[in-house]
Amino acid sequence: MILAAAQTKPKRGDIHSNLSDHYQLIKLAAQKGADLIVFPELSITGYERENAADLAFTIDDSRIDHLRKLAVEENIIIVAGAPIETASGLFIGEFIIFPDNSVSIYTKQFLHEGEDEFFQPSFDYNPMVTIENQKISFAICADIDNPLHPKNASERETSIYIASIFFTPNGIPNAYRDLQSYAEKHKMNVLMSNFSGESWEYPSAGQSAFWNSKGELVGQMNDSDSGLLLVENQNDNWTSRVVLH
Repeated sequence: MILAAAQTKPKRGDIHSNLSDHYQLIKLAAQKGADLIVFPELSITGYERENAADLAFTIDDSRIDHLRKLAVEENIIIVAGAPIETASGLFIGEFIIFPDNSVSIYTKQFLHEGEDEFFQPSFDYNPMVTIENQKISFAICADIDNPLHPKNASERETSIYIASIFFTPNGIPNAYRDLQSYAEKHKMNVLMSNFSGESWEYPSAGQSAFWNSKGELVGQMNDSDSGLLLVENQNDNWTSRVVLH
């Protein structure tokens, strides 16, 4: 199994440019044999609050059609973030797009202070993905601030916990501390994808990373590059490498 965390530099509100970046990274990940690629929080739009409703996607949005096409053609699961609007509200969500052309969504369960002015939290969309008999659960940013979230994932027999985040340099030490702790405590492998560059007029910290189920840091990116952190599992031994974009 090979998993890829994409570390991207979004252009604020520029969906066309950001999607183009997604397409290139998806093809690169597929060339490297990845079974799944995960992008940061709200990766398609960049992190937004006030403008999120204007940028929002629907579950069957035609703007993800090319992502669906790539998932099929490249035989890869794609996890890409966007504000997603349903009949019940506007959510910080992500599309989980499968090689059979089906689409699921995950919605953020625990919001940062201030996000609740624009978004709803929701536990209604919480799919699991299985690759090579390993169960995968998802998290978005502030989800990882609440220990209940990884605990619930563990109780669902999650073996790989994947977090899409937007953390600044001030916040990233706490993210590293928490994710390492969850990996060790719940015996889960943890993959994290963060932006580099700027989003929402704040610097992003990059440093996308992977911890194995012993809580050992197996690999990480730096704070400035865009590209892929690739992690590979062979006989329960994880290795990593970085491919710059």
